[in-house]
Amino acid sequence: MENITALKSTKKAKIQDNDTRKKSRLSKQTKVLIIIFSVCVLLNITAWLSTPFCDFYNKYIFPFWTSTYGRLTSLLPFSFGEILIMIAVFGIPISLIAMIVLLIVMKGKRKKTGKIFGFVYCWIIAFVMVTETLNCFILYHCSTFTDLNNIKVTEHTDKELEALGDIMITRLNELSTKVKRDSDGNFVLTSDLNETAKKSLEKLSDKFKNLDGYYVKPKPIICSFFMSQINLMGIYFPFSMEANYNNDMYKAKLPDTICHELAHTKGYIQEDEASFIAFMACDSSDSYDYQYSGYLSAFTQVRNKIFEYADTDTKIKFDSSLDESVWRDISENQKYWESVREAKDTVIDSKKAGEISDKAMNSSLKLNGVNDGTRSYGRVVDLILNYFADDIKAKTES
Repeated sequence: MENITALKSTKKAKIQDNDTRKKSRLSKQTKVLIIIFSVCVLLNITAWLSTPFCDFYNKYIFPFWTSTYGRLTSLLPFSFGEILIMIAVFGIPISLIAMIVLLIVMKGKRKKTGKIFGFVYCWIIAFVMVTETLNCFILYHCSTFTDLNNIKVTEHTDKELEALGDIMITRLNELSTKVKRDSDGNFVLTSDLNETAKKSLEKLSDKFKNLDGYYVKPKPIICSFFMSQINLMGIYFPFSMEANYNNDMYKAKLPDTICHELAHTKGYIQEDEASFIAFMACDSSDSYDYQYSGYLSAFTQVRNKIFEYADTDTKIKFDSSLDESVWRDISENQKYWESVREAKDTVIDSKKAGEISDKAMNSSLKLNGVNDGTRSYGRVVDLILNYFADDIKAKTES
């Protein structure tokens, strides 16, 4: 009897010891999560308070994530970020239903089941928070492109802006005859959307900081139509270090869009700066497709600025200077976006999706310290004015 009692006591002690170890493991897991969340909060607070810290991070640490994690995800032939979003959209609701069912059925193990699901969700949140902090949030508080590269930006007059518009029109008219077109006169993309984009950006690395080193592989989004519904031509996924693009949109805008998203992967997270870098990359490219795409995208921004104050005669004169082939590309691009907005029998209403997306983007930018939200996109015109300063001066003085 004594032996049996001793054996029972030993077995009970082992069970208690195992339970203690399990609790200890859970406790360690909790501690790790607390440390991760605390570090992320600390990094974000430091980023808001110290621009030098952000510049140091951008120059010496961020490129490490691009050349390691970004290199790893670039090996995949599809957008890893898009797959993660799909898993989140469909997987999380399904897992919540599964958790509720298990909590009802497994009466004796409800606490254990709840903990398992709880930790899974916490690790998902931790992953998102870490990748967003390291690959996005800190970058919003770096020095501006102009400050980082010691570029002097001065105020410009309406006359100088109109001179820039004339320069854009002249260049667009020239380039429109050098790109390939189909039988209907529409732009046909002949350049690749990977190596040419990278080489075009690498050309700028001798003049501007942080544009050297490894470049990730640009990837098309499978659900490009949905991307169009939310008014996106391209997107940078911080949680997968990927530059993604909308493969359904009018192809004349693709080269500039890809250069824009690649600029984000080099630490230039501000939209106006990424747009300016994309324009310069396209302008310096050996490909006419890229040059034309860059000028076509920049021209839209310049035209919008001029039309904010110009009278009717000025607007008519300005638009009439543009060749018919360029207008055809602008028109075809507009037709595409109109077709998306007017599309019927879609899972999500395009107009509502676009409105929600615009509001979400505007809020996201403001939360990250960009006070003027999506209106900041228009600041690219100031950078382009500075880029063409000598040409504008010669034109206005002649």
